[in-house]
Amino acid sequence: MMSTSSLPQNLKVNSARLWNSLMEMARIGATAKGGVCRLALTDEDKAGRDLFIKWCEEAGCTITIDRIGNIFARRAGRNNALPPIITGSHLDSQPTGGRFDGVYGVLAGLEVIRTLNDLNYTTEAPVEVAVWTNEEGSRFAPAMVASGVFCGVFDLDYGLSRADLDGKTMGEELARIGYAGEAPVGGRPVGAYFEAHIEQGPILEDEGKTIGVVTDAQGQRWYEITFTGQEAHAGPTPMPRRKDALLGAARVVEAVNRIGLSHAPAACATVGLMQIHPNSRNVIPGQVFFTVDLRHPDDATLAAMDAELRAAVADIASTIGLETALEQIFYYAPVPFEASCVAAVRDGVTKGGFSARDIIAGAGHDACYMARIAPTGMIFIPCVGGISHNEIEDTTPEWAAAGCDVLLHAMLHKANGEQTAP
Repeated sequence: MMSTSSLPQNLKVNSARLWNSLMEMARIGATAKGGVCRLALTDEDKAGRDLFIKWCEEAGCTITIDRIGNIFARRAGRNNALPPIITGSHLDSQPTGGRFDGVYGVLAGLEVIRTLNDLNYTTEAPVEVAVWTNEEGSRFAPAMVASGVFCGVFDLDYGLSRADLDGKTMGEELARIGYAGEAPVGGRPVGAYFEAHIEQGPILEDEGKTIGVVTDAQGQRWYEITFTGQEAHAGPTPMPRRKDALLGAARVVEAVNRIGLSHAPAACATVGLMQIHPNSRNVIPGQVFFTVDLRHPDDATLAAMDAELRAAVADIASTIGLETALEQIFYYAPVPFEASCVAAVRDGVTKGGFSARDIIAGAGHDACYMARIAPTGMIFIPCVGGISHNEIEDTTPEWAAAGCDVLLHAMLHKANGEQTAP
């Protein structure tokens, strides 16, 4: 059995094996433009989960599935009474998603375990790879709901009751695909959590950096808004008499964009989903349902954006004569990641000899909830053109391996109880 002192400082994962696994997983739900569509708890998501479990069992891991479908693949340590060091991400995608968002963090974790197996090396604490259910929030809102249940942000009944646009709930779909596990959700100690991810933005590539050492994550607020006006014939109804719900929604879209620009450069503000009723070409829309997504790394600024949105919605609705229902369905404050985990990532960068910079996560990640219950850190690698949530999303084998090398060293630090100065 190899000892800690005999591990090489520049320890590397198997780059080709990691890349081949990524490409094999990408065949599940593959799209014509080179991306993937593996919406949460669909048959494609089941197939991805099945393949991951197969690979983990071949690597000697034990598998646990909890009641909201989170998967944990454990490699035993010398002292299994110690809380595990966990890494992971998600396998579900956007409808026109890429091959690396989420899945890279899952398979990087698996590659860490495979590398430890190659070395015949046992960590002091056990290590686990997690697959979190419905991270994307595309099919079931809100995003990150299953890691949220694990961390006590939501209760289990709330998570299982989340429904898609066809009325199918997470609980029903977990049962249908065979991933309604029996293990309790959360309530157990975690030694540390790391998540490797593509940046989903252009900074690393633009600056020629290989690794992003994530220090913080933006806060987010998600809203669901319904404007109700009055359906009427598009021809005989005079313009001044109309209660056009779509007109109201369109003005909110403009207001949301204005809010984002007014808090530049760190703010982001988006309307991403809209449903129009009755959606007929010669009927004035009587009702519109739409979503708003606000983000900022400063919580006070995010609160100011919230107030501006609410004021704009009320003013627009009043001017047109619309009834309004506005609900904030998702909120988390900006997240500072734990100093010793950030330091462990920096140490992995040094050992690998990689170029790096500190960076703030603009997107939501399961790590943002895990930071509430355990020391947490994140590792970013570049993505080509900064493009993500798109079928052309891409990275390189070299970048993927570099992030996994850093993840390996960071996990070894924590699993062996090593100390790193923040």
